[in-house]
Amino acid sequence: MSTQIAPPCPVCGLENTYPDGSNWVCPDCTHEWPMAAEADAEAEADTVVRDSNGTPLATGDAVILIKDLKVKGSSIVLKKGTKVKSIRLPEGAGDHEVDCKTDQGAFMLKAEFLKKA
Repeated sequence: MSTQIAPPCPVCGLENTYPDGSNWVCPDCTHEWPMAAEADAEAEADTVVRDSNGTPLATGDAVILIKDLKVKGSSIVLKKGTKVKSIRLPEGAGDHEVDCKTDQGAFMLKAEFLKKA
């Protein structure tokens, strides 16, 4: 028998799951999903940009800054509570996941300092 650790159920979140053939089964909510989808979900989870609360972000979303952010090389400070509309999530942007425009200019921000509005 395989010693693979059973993942939590994607529907109810409980960890009382078990393998059944090529599927995972949750006895609590009776949800079944293929084991192969687990690897796909893990790969997809790496590419999903999440805000400070863990909510997935998408291009075009509006976000709010959760912290005052000083802009390197200038005297500009982006204030906590500032709402930024129509963010963009560029591919391969390095350590900054979000491109946005504010009244002070265009910036690249880390998602950990944002929450979805």
